[in-house]
Amino acid sequence: MSDILNQIGEVVESRAPAKGGDPETSYVAHLMTKGDDAILKKIGEEASETIMAAKDARAAGLSVDAQKKLVAETADLWFHSLVMLAHFGLKPADVLAELARREGLSGLDEFAARRMQASEKNGG
Repeated sequence: MSDILNQIGEVVESRAPAKGGDPETSYVAHLMTKGDDAILKKIGEEASETIMAAKDARAAGLSVDAQKKLVAETADLWFHSLVMLAHFGLKPADVLAELARREGLSGLDEFAARRMQASEKNGG
């Protein structure tokens, strides 16, 4: 699975304007040329569409069509997240490494540790 994320990440990175990507012929280059606010706005839109697809899937009793729509919207969200990572000089491997680091940790323990770090950082 990480192979396809890395492959898509490499393609996205290669289409960045800084690497010669042409905004006239590449959606990724076009979006990156607009800057991080445009990329982040697109992620917000895709996240909203994913949420709505999940709600529709739940209401439809997870019909095959509803499942396909949810998968398609999630793919759009992941793709635009890869664009964001590339824009900030990061790779899918960076996220995968963080997920690997968290493997086996209790989600509640991880959340509590992050809250404690934030509290210490803010002097509390």
